[in-house]
Amino acid sequence: VDASWRSRLLLLLLYGSSSGPGGTRFFSFFFKSMTSEQGKLRAINAGDELGLYQDSDEQNLPDVTFSVGTSSNASRTRESQPLLRRMEPDLGTTAETFPDDPQFANVVREAITAIETGIYPERIYQGSSGSYFVKNCERTKIAVYKPKDEEPYGRLNPKWTKWMHKLCCPCCFGRSCLVPNQGYLSEAGASLVDQKLQLNIVPKTKVVKLVSETFNYSALDRTKARTKKNVTERFPKVGRHFHRIGLPPKVGSFQLYVEGYQDADYWLRKFESEPLPPDLQRMFQFQFERLVVLDYIIRNTDRGNDNWLIKCTRPDKEPQSWSPRTPEIKIAAIDNGLAFPFKHPDSWRAYPYHWAWLPMAKVPFSSETRDLVLPQLSDMNFVQEMCDELHALFKKDPGFDKNLFEKQMSVMRGQILNLNQALKDGKSPVQLVQMPAVIVERSSRRPGARGRIKSLNDNFIQSFQNKAPFFSWC
Repeated sequence: VDASWRSRLLLLLLYGSSSGPGGTRFFSFFFKSMTSEQGKLRAINAGDELGLYQDSDEQNLPDVTFSVGTSSNASRTRESQPLLRRMEPDLGTTAETFPDDPQFANVVREAITAIETGIYPERIYQGSSGSYFVKNCERTKIAVYKPKDEEPYGRLNPKWTKWMHKLCCPCCFGRSCLVPNQGYLSEAGASLVDQKLQLNIVPKTKVVKLVSETFNYSALDRTKARTKKNVTERFPKVGRHFHRIGLPPKVGSFQLYVEGYQDADYWLRKFESEPLPPDLQRMFQFQFERLVVLDYIIRNTDRGNDNWLIKCTRPDKEPQSWSPRTPEIKIAAIDNGLAFPFKHPDSWRAYPYHWAWLPMAKVPFSSETRDLVLPQLSDMNFVQEMCDELHALFKKDPGFDKNLFEKQMSVMRGQILNLNQALKDGKSPVQLVQMPAVIVERSSRRPGARGRIKSLNDNFIQSFQNKAPFFSWC
């Protein structure tokens, strides 16, 4: 394309998105001038369909093709067919099918159907990243969606707090122990570990692609989508050659919404004034220990009392129906996007577990917790299988680095080693977090070794981290 055509295409992008008669006149002028210099238009069969016939100066034509109409459908050859079908905005193609989890797939389809009908995800104004409540056609919340590029340190994060942090204190911006922009994989990875260990405290989370006008897109993406839409509406033959019409899909974590839960900080304050009955207290202790197991294995660097939830049903009577309620208490571990570090924190902050200051953390691990997780975590084949499943998940990211992933798994293996020892010795969660940080790296297999090696000392090297962060309390 020569300079004159470049300038005309630039004018098309600049003025093509304008609506009204001015925009229509500009499109008509553009295509008339294009064909008057390089070809000629001829009506076929007294219809409105136009064909473009090239002259000998074919190399100067712009890179735009048109399908030539014929008088008979039977005479239309394969060469006259467009190479690409007309692309319509189809949100159904952006979602995973999840054949192994049809229930989760149904929830994703409900979300896509709602978006197609104009019920868009609603941005959550709490937190430091772009996250959204996803609704179904009945406008009921069904999931929480967190796009990859709107994470706390993402380039399209709509919250101004992280922007101000980066502007005013760039030396302390980000977390040096985490892989950048991998929070959506961390959310899905925490759900994978939760299901693998049968902890059942993380709402099911998977990686999904969605498109919504309420997501935070760049001005360029919105301009391109608007221009393509206008071109397609006014010149369908040109629009059918576009690869995609509409905003580009975003990849992110799709976490099922849980009903009836409130922030842990609310319930913990209430438990101080209204202590739980003994049976509910034991149930709560067991749930709390599951949270400790999860956070310690994935080395969650962002676990405060405001990002895990509690659902409590006391064994009193309803004032209206006077029917007794079944006592129940459950924990939901949300906001797992800042986990799976590739090294233990050793720079400015230690990122401690805030649940370590709670009274429940001073109670030794119960026999129920030991019976639930110790047999599995003591089996190195089980641990390696969990690492393999995390590898299959993390490698979906375009910026996946195998060496960084191996370091992440080295940290996780060290956490599992400490947890095994703490469970065997009957320690409490407080004593667990006070154990020295361990890294278990994979070593090369010795010559002559066969099969899967089950002994820790045979194919892994254990080391301790000596460097400590500057601040140990935050």
